Amino acid sequence: MPVAVSNSCRPGISGDHCAIMTESQSTHLNGDAEMNSWSPASWRSKKVLQDVAYDNPAQLQQVLQKLDRLPPLVSHQEIKKLRQQLAEVAENKRFLLQGGDCAELFDYCSQEPIENKLKVLLQMSLILVWGGRTSVTRIARMAGQYAKPRSKPTEVIDGVEYNAFRGDNVNGIDLAERKPDPQRLLGAYFHSAATINYVRALLAGDFADLHHPESWNLKSWDFGHVENPTVRAEYQAIVRRLNDALDFMRTIGADSEDNSRDAIRTVDMFTSHEGLLLEYEQQLTRKVDGEWYNLGAHYLWIGDRTRQLDGGHVEYFRGIVNPIGVKVGPSMKPEELAPLLDILDPNFEPGKVTLITRYGHDKIFTYLPAHIQAVRATKHKVVWCCDPMHGNTETTVTGVKTRRFNHIAEELSKAFRIHKECGSKLGGVHFELTGDPVTETIGGSMNLQEADLSRNYQTFCDPRLNYEQSLDIAFMIANYYEGERSSLRSL
Repeated sequence: MPVAVSNSCRPGISGDHCAIMTESQSTHLNGDAEMNSWSPASWRSKKVLQDVAYDNPAQLQQVLQKLDRLPPLVSHQEIKKLRQQLAEVAENKRFLLQGGDCAELFDYCSQEPIENKLKVLLQMSLILVWGGRTSVTRIARMAGQYAKPRSKPTEVIDGVEYNAFRGDNVNGIDLAERKPDPQRLLGAYFHSAATINYVRALLAGDFADLHHPESWNLKSWDFGHVENPTVRAEYQAIVRRLNDALDFMRTIGADSEDNSRDAIRTVDMFTSHEGLLLEYEQQLTRKVDGEWYNLGAHYLWIGDRTRQLDGGHVEYFRGIVNPIGVKVGPSMKPEELAPLLDILDPNFEPGKVTLITRYGHDKIFTYLPAHIQAVRATKHKVVWCCDPMHGNTETTVTGVKTRRFNHIAEELSKAFRIHKECGSKLGGVHFELTGDPVTETIGGSMNLQEADLSRNYQTFCDPRLNYEQSLDIAFMIANYYEGERSSLRSL
């Protein structure tokens, strides 16, 4: 397929580093009648932060051509289904659970890590369904979360300046692999494809069958801690009550193959990642029934560093049909929210945009109320989602990056309270977590201490909740909803 070079290079990028488009996509730039001149490539005329400069434009050209020919990773019907579910979240009829790694490694594309991540998300969602008496939409941070934004493009190690590690789809952790490599974009595609394929196979094979939730348990850990007996007892009590309910349904015939196959024996599990590398996202943007979908994931979000109103990321995101998220932190001015939502959600579609707030346990009261009021003054029906992870990162005296479970829980608890006081509703949560037995976050029912971090500290990015800490959070949310129902019954 012939290739054309974009005529409008991004500011600050030399001609040799201009991203390259396939001929079919370069013609989209002339489609000014479509979507107010939007095309999958119109972001190229804007300033792009967190961009990657490749030294080999010819190799980048070959990679982009290949990506353009590869098949989609998800279907537009699945994206439509997620849009409908998020509309229900925005209408307070569902709850959103999103979780997974800070940034995936290609090595995570393996049987056990994938299964463990699914198991912990399934267990958390079961706890939320039972305690919250609400349907749960599950979005995994997986099958594409390979990019890593950085505050600085380089870092100095032992007196030598290196390119910062930007994630497996850009360069390697090893210092000898710090040069951005376009071939890694193909690696991202094929590792995403393999992950999605295995997730589909698991769910199609009754991996998520509610008749056997005991099979979702993870193995006992081998670093000196055992599963907390209180957490284990609470979860097993839910499983027993669920089995009793299913026995009753079988007795009255409501659990027949025809009536309950989809609802009881499998679940929806959607994939997501931060839409950071726009060259990659553009190649997976395809037109279906007259609308543009990013078919590389069901759901994408704009990071806190790339949500500028006049930036390339907002320009790209405004044209895709996928539901999208926007990270909202202390640097977000309340007066920016209305124009941002007008750009991303011009038709006022409930659930089109999820605002993922991330402040810190000690800052949330300062910022969230004004952000809520700014949105309430518009016609937009967003999903409010609390990310209590990113604002609560700290470094120990020994230089280890960590988070404290009590700070995470505190920000989440305050988010529920503030939304209620402001006449709003917290519709979801967003966690960096893993089903693997890591020791990266201090506290939780396991009572991990700072000295325990070295036992199994695995992250190369941000610290995650481990299996038991994730269940701790799920029970906390479920208990909140049980308390709300008790309050209503007492009125």
